[in-house]
Amino acid sequence: MSETKPRTAANIEARERAADYLVRRHYFRWPEALPWLIAIACFFLFPDRMTFGNQVLIMVMFALSLDLILGYAGIVTLGHAAFFGVGAYVAALLSLRLGWTEPVSGIIASGLVAGVFGIVVGWFILRYRGLTLLMLTIAFAAMLQESGNLRADFTGGYDGLPGLTFDPLFGYFQYDLYGHTSYIYVLVVLAIVFYFVRRIVYSPFGQALTGIRENVRRMLAIGSPVHHRLVTVYAISAAIAGVAGALFTQTNAYVTLTVFDFDVSAKVMVMLIVGGTGRLYGAFIGALVYMFMEDYFSKLSPTFWQFGIGLMLVLIVLFARRGLLGLLEDIGTRLKRRKTT
Repeated sequence: MSETKPRTAANIEARERAADYLVRRHYFRWPEALPWLIAIACFFLFPDRMTFGNQVLIMVMFALSLDLILGYAGIVTLGHAAFFGVGAYVAALLSLRLGWTEPVSGIIASGLVAGVFGIVVGWFILRYRGLTLLMLTIAFAAMLQESGNLRADFTGGYDGLPGLTFDPLFGYFQYDLYGHTSYIYVLVVLAIVFYFVRRIVYSPFGQALTGIRENVRRMLAIGSPVHHRLVTVYAISAAIAGVAGALFTQTNAYVTLTVFDFDVSAKVMVMLIVGGTGRLYGAFIGALVYMFMEDYFSKLSPTFWQFGIGLMLVLIVLFARRGLLGLLEDIGTRLKRRKTT
């Protein structure tokens, strides 16, 4: 009897700690403010680099959409550019063909259309796993790109749709040449999307996705609607990618079929590998580092800049397998252990 009491007390204490963790896990912590403070500071420190900043923020959002399905649900895809491209072309065609040039409603419409595509495509392809799923995602993006090329009279083909016009933001804020208005616009949309994704990740639905990622058969055994949840998160991810694509069109005032390229899907995958999957802020670090290195290496050597990107990726895979954010976490853990000892 004397042995069972301490064990019971220990079990109760462990349950209380677990319950406390579940209650507090979604609380914001002060380090989470750093990326946003840095983004705001860049607006004032680099006013002549806002165009580059816009592209970084858009790629952060695009990488965040991929992280939601790859890092948390375990859905491996190399065709995520399909939804980015759908969002980009919806915003462009609404402006050019229908005269719908209001930007906020444009990104909402783009996200909805991309989300519908995500539901339809996800319902069929998410029944498969592994290499089959990977090839299906690539094939879907390629089919969309070629469909756009066949209807070049409507989509502009590989010549694209340049010279798009959009109304001032909320009717008051004009888009300036240096991209200051666009930067604030994209940053606010990114903050809203990030808050939404963060709520999903720390919700019971997000924990179910993690369970599916870790062990699909076990989740099926306990009666979890695996396919339904995978399709749901796939549609949400597609909608976010569509919003990112629409912002790309609105901030650049043009779009071409290259938004569907395999290179776009591969680029965002590399960003997540660099930053770290399944960590939310890995998308921030990965997109920033990749875009900065791409810009630096392309200026250093316009012909062989991809060698530098490849070398960076090799080093990260060899020495920081959980990405740069995972490496920072490991360093922080080691420092804490040294302080305690």
